Formats: sequence, C-alpha cells, structure tokens
Amino acid sequence: MLLAHVGSVEERDGEQDNEGEDELRDGEVPFYVNRGGLPLDEETWERMWRHVARIHPNGSVLEKEVRGATDLPKIPIPSVPTTFHPTTTVPQRLEAIQKYIRELQYNHTGTQFFEIKKSRPLTALMDIAKEMTREALPIKCLEAVILGIYLTNNLPSVERFPLSFKSKFSGNYFHHIVLGVHSGGRFGALGMSRREDLMFKPLEFRTLMDLVQDFHVAYRGYWHTLCKVKIGQYVSHDPHSMEQIEWKHSVLDLDKLSKEELRRELERHTRDMRLKIGKPLSPTKDRRNSMGSPLRGPNSPLRRLSRVERRSSTEKKILDQNASADINGYQIRV
Repeated sequence: MLLAHVGSVEERDGEQDNEGEDELRDGEVPFYVNRGGLPLDEETWERMWRHVARIHPNGSVLEKEVRGATDLPKIPIPSVPTTFHPTTTVPQRLEAIQKYIRELQYNHTGTQFFEIKKSRPLTALMDIAKEMTREALPIKCLEAVILGIYLTNNLPSVERFPLSFKSKFSGNYFHHIVLGVHSGGRFGALGMSRREDLMFKPLEFRTLMDLVQDFHVAYRGYWHTLCKVKIGQYVSHDPHSMEQIEWKHSVLDLDKLSKEELRRELERHTRDMRLKIGKPLSPTKDRRNSMGSPLRGPNSPLRRLSRVERRSSTEKKILDQNASADINGYQIRV
C-alpha cells in the first residue's frame, strides 16, 4: 500500500481550517487535497505521484513499479449498508457501517481525494458522501466522519457528533477526528485510522468521559501525548438541512485540566447536547413561528391547510415505508 511505511499518524484532514491551501501538514508530513473533483485532472494526478516519490522511502522505485504494472489486482467494491433486517440491533448496524468504512481502506497516497470544507451546509456534505459511495476510493479520517453521518441518517435513535483530537509526538502535533455516536444511554465512535483502536468504538461506554479516556489510553500506546479534545454538537438527521455542523462546541485543553475537571466539562457538554434535541433545526421555522398573524388562529384557512398537508405527508410516508505500534526512522503516525 502506498506510503504504508512512512509511519502512522492521522493526517491534518481533521483540522482543515485553512481551506485555501492545497498542501496541508500534520507534524512534518505534508499531504494534498484534490480540489478538482473526480476523475482526477492530469495536474493533480501527476502531483500525487511526485508526492509519493518524495515521501515514500522507496518512492521513485515504487512509483515506477505501480505505474508500469499491467497485472494489478482488481479491487472489490464493498456494498453500502443501506438496508437492515428489522431485527438487526443498533450496535449491529453501527458495526456494519464501520465494516463498510474499513473496507474502503485508508488512503496512503498523500492526496485526499474528496475535498471536505467544514463550513459547507450539511446537505452539500451529504452530496460528497454519496460520491464517496459511488467512487469507493480510499478515504481519510475527516471523509470517514462525513460518510458516517450519511450512513446513520436513517437511524433516528442514534445521535452523532464530531470528536477530534490533537496529540504531540517528538515535538510535532498531529490531528485526528472520529464520529462520536450515542444511543440507548451508551457512547461509541465510527471512523477511519491506520490504528484499529483509534477509529471504531463499540456502543458500550456509559459516559462521554469513558469514551474519551479509551482514546486517551490508545494514544499513550503509540507514545503520543493527547493535548486537546474538541467536541461538536449533535448533527441533524435531515440530509437536506442547510445547517452547518458545529465542529467544536467544547475545546478541552488536557494540559490545563485535572481528571475531575475534565469529567465535569464532559458532563456539561453531554447536557448541552441533550438540550439541542427537539429544538427546531430550520431558521425558516423559527421565523415563521415567531410571526404574529391573524391567519394563524386555530380555525384559520392557513391552519386547516397545514393540517391537510401534514396528513397527506404522513400518508405518503406510510406508502413509502411499505414500498502494536511500529517505530521506524520516520514518525509514529496514528
């Protein structure tokens, strides 16, 4: 696999705040973002191979071997887990979604194929997720978060939130992000990483603190010091929502917080997330509800029409439903 021996760390795709740069860095390792869509244009394609030759220990040799090969194996396209048997439990559904994400494989090319702008509305990011399922290309951690949101939109009992980490190793800082999930009073996570214990977490953690601590222990296993944890708010299940994802509602500096202070902050954030559930998601609805109008009385034509529309919509929905860490001469990259 390309760049498989450069070490192991999550690329900067978890922290793409400067969206004007083509080359991003995590620690001392740069990577590119494809901003021209798919298929790759000639310039991006050649830049990717030059980047492989520059970064990979056997770069130029590897480039010639791969590009000159005529008998490369055909990569199977995994099936998207869109339908489940009614008896399939939520934990089993999440495991199936994670299995699909894992089967896409981690992108070691040094070029992120899908451009994820965190400021885009949710509906635009869901369009990118659909493209990921069509192209079935290797992905990085931020792409996996967007894909995880897309694949869990039809699981209303599962709340999703971004959970990102900043760690330090050998004087360099590294970033990673997963999709936190909460259902049935338990927390877990979906995601993509080179390391098995820095991506999927089964739905078995009683508190958010327990989940964060599990990631903390995993980072220590790779000699990384976890510096910051950023947690967003719950993400809407409406794939057409114009809302933006709130990526960092809480930013926790682990260097400045005791374990008990961290626990209190995570409990506070958990309460904040629960408060968001049930609130109107559409600004348009908020404005409409706040407008005083004589037409909005209980017997007004407008109210009667709304009831008819809601009933028709409900009937339509019923019809639709039936129808171990390796140390090398480079970096410990997680």
